[in-house]
Amino acid sequence: MDQLIYGIHAVKSALNYCSENPAADNSQRNVIDENGVSIVFVDRGRKDNRINSIVELAKRKSVKVTFVQRKKLDELTDSHHQGVVAQTNIPKLKTENFLDELLQNIQEPPFLLILDGVQDPHNLGACLRSADAAGIHAIIVPKDKSASITPIVRKVACGADQTVPLIYVTNLARTLKLLKSYQIWVVGTAGETEDTLYSSDLTGPLAIVMGMEGKGMRRLTRENCDSLIKIPMQGQVESLNVSVATGICLFEAIRQRRK
Repeated sequence: MDQLIYGIHAVKSALNYCSENPAADNSQRNVIDENGVSIVFVDRGRKDNRINSIVELAKRKSVKVTFVQRKKLDELTDSHHQGVVAQTNIPKLKTENFLDELLQNIQEPPFLLILDGVQDPHNLGACLRSADAAGIHAIIVPKDKSASITPIVRKVACGADQTVPLIYVTNLARTLKLLKSYQIWVVGTAGETEDTLYSSDLTGPLAIVMGMEGKGMRRLTRENCDSLIKIPMQGQVESLNVSVATGICLFEAIRQRRK
């Protein structure tokens, strides 16, 4: 099945990960690989360097480029397309088997992010982007309680959906027990705990768990954490957006791990 993605960064990233096939006939191309793009629609009214670079990249990857009126792109998307839309395949879901293989073959202390039911696509996209920047090896989410990879997620992620494995699991509590069997320390975030982010040891094999918007972690998830931490708040606001809190936690862990 195909999916439309849009935005300068999302389309450029998809093209970068598209296999090169210089001999392909653009007019005949209808089969795409896992990271493939079958066609790029471009606003014919835009002639700037950012758009031109995407057109040139698409041609190098033997991907068909079609110039259309901006109105056509507005009809295909929510109008925040930045002048470019691409038709690509829907990414294949990664499952527990992928996670087990990853943990068996990783050559450094695992650094994982777990999102326990993040359902807003903007938040998922932002978490993917932060995870990429922090060098996270994979994000783990429950299959039935999470946002899927949608065009909005891919636009907000700015290409991080191509670089950070997003693993969907059927039973998150069971997956946390699997992580522990690999000696990975599971740290959950909860506002009512006394231990803070900055007083906790976030080095070594680590998985940081973030809860869903407004509700936090579910009971079984909380019970399977090795420790709970909170971000100390100085003002009147009691909590942060989950994607903001994720970025804070990940980069505190990065600071400690580099030290």
